[in-house]
Amino acid sequence: MAAPGGARRRPLLLLLFGLVHGASAVFVVKDGNGTACIMADFSATFLTSYDTRSGPQNKSFELPAGAEVSNSSSCGKENASDSSLVITFGRGHTLTLTFTRNATRYKVQLMRFAYNLSDTDTFPNSSFTGVKTEESATDIKADVNTTYRCVSETQVHMGSVTVTLRAAAIQAYLSSSNFSRAETRCEQDLPAPTTPPQPAPTPAPSSPVVFRYNVSGSNGTCLLASMGLQLNVTYRTVDNKTVTREFNVNPNKTTFGGNCSTTLATLSLSSENLLLLVLQFVMNESSSKVFLQGVQLNLTLPDAEDVSFTATNSSLRALQATAGNSYRCNAEQRLQVTSTFSLNLFRVWVQAFRVDGDKFGPVEECQLDENSMLIPIAVGGALAGLVLIVLLAYLIGRKRSHAGYQTI
Repeated sequence: MAAPGGARRRPLLLLLFGLVHGASAVFVVKDGNGTACIMADFSATFLTSYDTRSGPQNKSFELPAGAEVSNSSSCGKENASDSSLVITFGRGHTLTLTFTRNATRYKVQLMRFAYNLSDTDTFPNSSFTGVKTEESATDIKADVNTTYRCVSETQVHMGSVTVTLRAAAIQAYLSSSNFSRAETRCEQDLPAPTTPPQPAPTPAPSSPVVFRYNVSGSNGTCLLASMGLQLNVTYRTVDNKTVTREFNVNPNKTTFGGNCSTTLATLSLSSENLLLLVLQFVMNESSSKVFLQGVQLNLTLPDAEDVSFTATNSSLRALQATAGNSYRCNAEQRLQVTSTFSLNLFRVWVQAFRVDGDKFGPVEECQLDENSMLIPIAVGGALAGLVLIVLLAYLIGRKRSHAGYQTI
């Protein structure tokens, strides 16, 4: 644990012709001997949604210049594992980065943001008081004895909160009292590969079990979903091969929950290897349309080079229906979440918001099902036309044969 006074920060001057997103600072965590074990230099923006008396409200704010490193920060046991950087600011807000390492790499295993809704300056007219906490795994990682550097924006999505880091330099388990000159750059800063690796084909598993999920809040059920779920992920294995594999979500070994608000309904699933799968449905009040907007996945892959697989997308528009109606699709759907993760959905029937009891509302069929219905209709119409042509030909032929006889 860092000794009192061992954690300090040093503001840096940002002169970007007035285009400043927030104060950048160097945050330092020291052990009991005064030796630095963690250093971090970044600016951060927080975007969150909270409930007010007049409905949901979005709030964006910066990590202020007055942010401090908390004495609850830690270098971990013998500076070897489980170290943490805890940054406090404002009226009871904290940003925590928890680090882990192995023989070759270290990473920010977990990012946690706790914000105080009693802070009326930041969250005016909030319907709730007290501290709310959101957390998520991250893809911030680097080789041991190197500095993680990312000039590009890095976003971490944590439920109703998105944290955006800019111009980040982070290093844990320091071998000296300063950033290492050697760097590990984030993927966003690297040039795109000219020839992306071709995933090795793997046999597809059987279709997943269809299960009925429901999420309820103080006003009753806000989400009904009957579907089978399959995860399609592409990753690099420990023997440096790129593979694509599919994993069925087994509802018998999965726990689920969620939460409801006026315009956001969330379904969360977890199991032994499936650390977290979150589906976020939103309602656009102006158009009365409901759709799946966000998907977050945290998955453990034992044979992967990085066993923690994460993927997030909060700008989707899928499974759309009018508010009060349900969306149904018997055909298999593939929802491309990121370049390395797609969510396969089987026999989907879902309704978010305006759920009457425990029953689905009027059905809106997907385009795939409508197209599949056109095929038998077209075939049936063609057969009916063929029968009609044969019948007409028979009647005309019979009439002509009678005309060939004369009465005696």
